[in-house]
Amino acid sequence: MSFLGDKKRILVTGGSGFIGGEVIRKLLSEKDLCLYNLDKYSYASDNTSINQKLSALEENNNKYTFMKVDLADKTATAEAIDFTKPDLILHLAAESHVDRSIDNSDPFIRSNIMGTYNILESVRGFWGGLNIEKKENFKFIHISTDEVFGSLGEEGSFDEGTAYSPRSPYSASKASSDHLVSAWQHTYNLPTLITNCSNNFGPWQFPEKLIPLVINKAIRKEQIPIYGDGMNIRDWLYVEDHVNAIFRVANLGIPGERYCIGGNNEKRNIDLVKEICQILDKKIPSNYKFETLIEFVKDRPGHDARYAINSKNIKEKLDWSPKFSFGEGLSKTIDWYLENQNWCKNILKKSNYNSERIGICDT
Repeated sequence: MSFLGDKKRILVTGGSGFIGGEVIRKLLSEKDLCLYNLDKYSYASDNTSINQKLSALEENNNKYTFMKVDLADKTATAEAIDFTKPDLILHLAAESHVDRSIDNSDPFIRSNIMGTYNILESVRGFWGGLNIEKKENFKFIHISTDEVFGSLGEEGSFDEGTAYSPRSPYSASKASSDHLVSAWQHTYNLPTLITNCSNNFGPWQFPEKLIPLVINKAIRKEQIPIYGDGMNIRDWLYVEDHVNAIFRVANLGIPGERYCIGGNNEKRNIDLVKEICQILDKKIPSNYKFETLIEFVKDRPGHDARYAINSKNIKEKLDWSPKFSFGEGLSKTIDWYLENQNWCKNILKKSNYNSERIGICDT
């Protein structure tokens, strides 16, 4: 039996993004699925990894379809749901970079809030027309972030009972989408589930996020920016571990429930950057240390101090735990970026992003 149980028609929104791409690649290894990837194909979207996976499969019994759909388009979203007739929806489509939300929140409101509303309404109509057996088999998994919970002090961690306290345009838009999903479950009995994860990292991540940004800056011998004093703490989760957790929720999770997914890898930003530099010193020996490229810059407005997730609930109820240690995941990630610099150059060129500083918000 598939790790998704008896689900055979799978719809992934945002399947051309970082986490969504990992979902698609794993599902392509399964047999006898109808797999649909709905993505508006924005600046960070890329199908290279999916196309490579398709080419590498000697025998692919999946029916894979890419559909360029912007969920903010209500009509296109409804047509996509009607066409795909899914048993399972993994809703990952979202604008996700805090700095970009500070510069311009409009795409975050459109994608994360209106996009989620549109797909919920389309799914509500579709699900309402199913027979009892198909209704009971259907699930809608909404993938969200720990940033909706706000900022922690020196102790404690987020869990399923933590109150919401979003503090950036990005986290506010994701909190809004979480509330919509929860409301559609409580009001219309739509079988939805919500996951909140910590910071993801791994291969194929768009090089504006911290870990790939640091790797690429170091390789190019450019200054490596550290926001503020570098003491902000994040909990890091390897992307493959996250996707495995999503599959556990899709297969075994209970509609109406929420699951917090963390890696239990708290790192101060400055310590993480220095660790990356030290690994690069070994992998790319030179006559200088990569740490000398570190430069402290103006902090992000409203920069949350610390995130940490308590994953006890999903570990105990769904028997999930991370497979990769932080060190293993980081080494694999660095090796991948070292070996795939052409991909980095191509996607940065396509997106017209030169790794410049954004999200400063001069007021």
